[in-house]
Amino acid sequence: MSIISITEDNIEQEHICCAIGNDRENKARAQTKKEWMKGQFRNGLVFKRLDARGKAFIEYMPIEKAWKPLIGTNYMVIDCLWVSGKFKGKGYSVQLLDECARDAKEKGMDGIAVVSGATVKPFLTDKRFFLARGFVLVDVAPPYFELLALKFKAGAQNPRFSERAKRAECDNKDGFTFIYSNQCPFMEEYTQLMNRLAREKGFRCETIRLKDCAQAQEIGSPFGTLGIYYKGAFLTHELMAEAKFQKLLEERCAR
Repeated sequence: MSIISITEDNIEQEHICCAIGNDRENKARAQTKKEWMKGQFRNGLVFKRLDARGKAFIEYMPIEKAWKPLIGTNYMVIDCLWVSGKFKGKGYSVQLLDECARDAKEKGMDGIAVVSGATVKPFLTDKRFFLARGFVLVDVAPPYFELLALKFKAGAQNPRFSERAKRAECDNKDGFTFIYSNQCPFMEEYTQLMNRLAREKGFRCETIRLKDCAQAQEIGSPFGTLGIYYKGAFLTHELMAEAKFQKLLEERCAR
């Protein structure tokens, strides 16, 4: 099966995998993501997917413009590598990763970096996949984030998390803080949902939508697209539907 690239020229005609339903909600989600992408192509964003209707894609961009709190130069950062459903177990993840590696080498980069987790976490690619393909651990950030890198040049300096990311804190120390970006098509909708549910329980909330890569590198969570903080301390990167977030709120109310 072939791989196609989503570019400024075809983005309106092509689906972007993460939100592919034809219903009104998914069309709105996809358009939110597409608008974000349009602003990032000039910063080196690459989005490649299988030429099929389904969720099998890779998204990456240079570390200097990545929407994560990372420090480094001349690395390609994988934002998302997702292969699911009928496409799993057929080698497409390796094929997509190889596309990224080939592209990075052709551009003269020192390597590839990706954020994963110390254990398997929702929305984070399992680190075992990357370790099996030569990536090594180069840095960590609490409570569970790991930065992995595949170096093309032995003497290249390792990328790392920012010091602020390693503190796992945000400025607001009162109630919940949601820091997100439209890099993920679901974040706008679900962040608003979680904010509303928290307010209904009596929690104070602050919501920050990241506007550019500089802001994301300064205050974004290691996950990039979402960071949920409680009383200033990092709580989770996980996007949650209503029932799961209600449970989290009940746990906080009980303390």
